[in-house]
Amino acid sequence: MSLPAEFHDIAKRVNNWGRWGADDEIGTLNLITDEVVRAAAAGIRTGRRVALALPLKEDGVQAGLIPGRINPLHTMVQINQELFGPGTVACSDDAVTMGLQCGTHWDALTHVSHSGRIYNGRPATSIAAHTGAQFSGIDKTGPVVSRGVLLDVAATKGVDRLPGDHAVTPEDLAEAEEFGRVTVRAGDIVLVRTGQIQVYLAGDKHGYGFPSPGLSVRTPEWFHARDVAAVANDTLTFEIFPPEHENLWLPVHALDLVEMGMLQGQNWNLETLSTACGQEGRYSFLLSAMPEPFAGATGTPVAPVAIF
Repeated sequence: MSLPAEFHDIAKRVNNWGRWGADDEIGTLNLITDEVVRAAAAGIRTGRRVALALPLKEDGVQAGLIPGRINPLHTMVQINQELFGPGTVACSDDAVTMGLQCGTHWDALTHVSHSGRIYNGRPATSIAAHTGAQFSGIDKTGPVVSRGVLLDVAATKGVDRLPGDHAVTPEDLAEAEEFGRVTVRAGDIVLVRTGQIQVYLAGDKHGYGFPSPGLSVRTPEWFHARDVAAVANDTLTFEIFPPEHENLWLPVHALDLVEMGMLQGQNWNLETLSTACGQEGRYSFLLSAMPEPFAGATGTPVAPVAIF
């Protein structure tokens, strides 16, 4: 089944292929300039730090929906072992096997493809089993530090959590800007809070994934118009699930990652951040969200920190 004309119309309007040159591999992260970072750092007032990552553990957010995307399997490979003889300093080491997108993570631009293409018009076949992503792997991303903006859609609506059938629209995002007395600007990393992660935190990881509020297929144009550098939210699927248009699966992924070249993140815990923004009276902050540079990977765990 081919993608509908509506999707291709939006794709044309948000397409960034060639905008930063034919060799570009990082897309909208080009918008995070030295000037943007200096301005973001200058906004630090109190030094308050808020962690946004979920703990990585065997009983994590994955419930088996995507084959192979396993929660972390943690193993101790040595415990208090005196490697250099009796009475010497003892060492303990760990190993872990996990899906790179299993917890709080960034999707690389190669995480999805459509019509045989990835970002900047490269062939989807450039992703191979033995090497991973030849272009735009997560290791190409580099440091991700910029001004973060929380668009707290749930708080704007006066609810703890949006209902499972709520597609977050551009109008919702604009209302959240007004609620937070903040204006999204070029190079920002936007965090969209739905409150959905509360379902997982309460112990229902199946209900966390489905049904889930999330971003509407109309939101990529809003982000494109504002030159947003990256977007993350507090859901498993990022976009509304089940999809708002029947049989149109993951259209927001395709528009953000493939057409726009915009990094996106999922399973970010924005609950403490929501409280902190209310207490601080501001919904912008310095955000550090450096990807783990797995060579050729199409995603990576991340431990983001918001600094006020």
